[in-house]
Amino acid sequence: MTKTRLLIVDDHTVLRSGLRLLLNSQPDMEVIGDASDGDEAVEKVKLLHPEVVVMDITMPGMNGLEATKEIHTAFPRTRILILTMHEDVSYVRQFLQAGAIGYVIKKAADTELTAAIRAVARGEVFVYSSLTQALLDDYAHAGGEDRRAPDEKDVLSDRGREVLKLLARGYTHQAIADRLFLSIKTVETYKSRLMEKLGLRGRAEVVRYALSRGWLEPE
Repeated sequence: MTKTRLLIVDDHTVLRSGLRLLLNSQPDMEVIGDASDGDEAVEKVKLLHPEVVVMDITMPGMNGLEATKEIHTAFPRTRILILTMHEDVSYVRQFLQAGAIGYVIKKAADTELTAAIRAVARGEVFVYSSLTQALLDDYAHAGGEDRRAPDEKDVLSDRGREVLKLLARGYTHQAIADRLFLSIKTVETYKSRLMEKLGLRGRAEVVRYALSRGWLEPE
């Protein structure tokens, strides 16, 4: 069995050790390194090339948000799962915008964390269950429905819907092109046109849009 290579980023040594024990006990996971802050996380990603980074938010030096942005920009194929005590939809929105595709609360059960890691490793979006409805409510209160003035059926072709779903699930332009047998330029054109027509502004809104349409199924 091929194991998912993991990097743990948290400033608490005891928590990193506990996570290492838990995740290494899974038959399909392997912790290949850890880091205590964002700067070290960026360096470890460069050195170790993990498939999934389990990232805390509040750390000394470079925080989790800054590290997420840097890692996503430099290594877009690396999946980032946020593991934090912050149960606030505003944090979810910020991190989805920054490039993370998963958000789990530290009080979650072990099984929820491992399920989140597996989902993220597959390129799927995972939002902790108690935050999913709050994320949708936040989108509605921000006027998301008003910004999507055109009727979806008048805007989205079947192929366009596929592209948008894969974008919401965290797939890179290259991965979408490979999966749908398109050129990267065609994928980029679909993305820019669809986001403009639907009034979506960035990755976080693409994810919220997909959630509101039932395209994503967080645990």
